[in-house]
Amino acid sequence: MTTIERARLAALHVREDEAFAASHPRSHALTERAAHTLLGGVPMNWMARWPGRFPLFAAEAHGARVVDVDGHAYVDLCLGDTGAMTGHSPAPTVAAITAQAGRGISMMLPTEDAAFVGEELTRRFGLDRWQIASSATDANRFALRVARQATGRRKVLVFDWCYHGTVDETLVTLDTSGAVVAREGHVGAPVDPAHTTKVVPWNDVDALAAALGPEDVACVLAEPAMTNIGIIHPDPGFHEALRELTRRTGTLLVIDETHTICTGPGGYTRTHGLEPDLLTIGKPIAGGIPGAAYGMTAAVAERVEGPATGDTGDVSGIGGTLAGNALALASMRVTLGAVLTDEAFARMLPLGERWAAGVQSVIHELRLPWSVTRLGARAEYWFLPERPRHGAEAAAGVDHALDAFMHLYALNRGILLTPFHNMALMSPATTEADVDRHTEVFAEAVAELLAP
Repeated sequence: MTTIERARLAALHVREDEAFAASHPRSHALTERAAHTLLGGVPMNWMARWPGRFPLFAAEAHGARVVDVDGHAYVDLCLGDTGAMTGHSPAPTVAAITAQAGRGISMMLPTEDAAFVGEELTRRFGLDRWQIASSATDANRFALRVARQATGRRKVLVFDWCYHGTVDETLVTLDTSGAVVAREGHVGAPVDPAHTTKVVPWNDVDALAAALGPEDVACVLAEPAMTNIGIIHPDPGFHEALRELTRRTGTLLVIDETHTICTGPGGYTRTHGLEPDLLTIGKPIAGGIPGAAYGMTAAVAERVEGPATGDTGDVSGIGGTLAGNALALASMRVTLGAVLTDEAFARMLPLGERWAAGVQSVIHELRLPWSVTRLGARAEYWFLPERPRHGAEAAAGVDHALDAFMHLYALNRGILLTPFHNMALMSPATTEADVDRHTEVFAEAVAELLAP
């Protein structure tokens, strides 16, 4: 198989970095200006993780296109790391937001849209009772509280290298000895995570059974397919084993669909017939407006309804003054009802297949020891000959230098990929030409790496 010569990789990266700096003077100037008042020069820390020696500043975005402050247009295959999976500013969502903004943004009162949103979430995902949150992080945090209240247990279980937003209990991993430790980069961890969380490798049924055996875990919180350390699919039978073990041990199962909504209108849960006790989802369901939801079965709702909704609900640790505001609910209603529809997914899913097939054709032709994986309308390539089965294997296979070059090469040619990995996401506005352009750029990058 073909290998990449490191000296050539380094030289090409320098060339691309210089080209980026020369063609983005306004982004450079804004970076220097923002550095005086914003930590790291950006409004949120990971915005500095894009390729290039300074962040790219955006001017506008529509559909599957982003335009930066220097006037460069990009095919956006990042889509706000799923927050803009609808495409940027879809017309129905913009109209609903505009209309609601004129009628009131946040009144601490429910609106008619709330009834529709609850009904639509139940129709799509099958859970009986719902609450609205401001972000997927909040939805996950509240779901953990519900699970602890319902079971009387304190610990939660997550999978190694998982990601569920900024929930403290989930910013954990296993060290080389198998001990639970705070994940590298976790700032100001409030307690030793081993006190709150059990961690097992994804797809390891034996480890899962051993961890749940003592019956002290309130819930398992899991994406139905891992996405943050790259896409890692469940082994055949894994979800069946997960559900059987949680039921046998009286452990609630929480499924986080925030990224895996890319598999269909009802997420992985509906596509694959999962039966969670609670479900969380955020990012795209409000068309880019901050908004999320968490649902539960009637049985779980019955066990928590008093403490969660009674006179002391405002100090329950669940909720927020702006959660469920009128603007977010108006956006959710139209996004679920008119944007992320069955018809939209009928367009997006084949585009995911086309993207994966295009990249795979280049890998095969050039005999690269790389692989491609797809999850509905989301796909990525790995610098590994075989797709990983768990998070530690995926993390060990990360090639930071090659990642950085491929992202920067694509950026300089008008393609935005998710900055954390080599992942692409399709929107209803993405076209076959957009996908094929990525395949062309990918092929050009690899050809330059392999040139004698």
